[in-house]
Amino acid sequence: MLSTPVPEPDLRPGWAGEPKWDGFRAAVSADGGRVLLRSRRGTEMGPAFPEVVAGAVQLPDATARDGVM
Repeated sequence: MLSTPVPEPDLRPGWAGEPKWDGFRAAVSADGGRVLLRSRRGTEMGPAFPEVVAGAVQLPDATARDGVM
C-alpha cells in the first residue's frame, strides 16, 4: 500500500500504473457482515468514512480490497 515517488514510471511491457493523488489509502475487509477499514499502519478508519463502511457491507464474505479514498 505504500507508494514511492519517482520522476518517471519505469514499467515493464504489459504492466500498468496509476498516479497516487492526495487522499487516504486504506484496506477494507468484509466477512460475516463485519467490515474493517484500516490504514497501512492499522489505524481504524471506519468512523471517519461511514459511507465506505456502509457500501462495503454489500461485499461478499471473505473479501479484501485496497484503495484510495
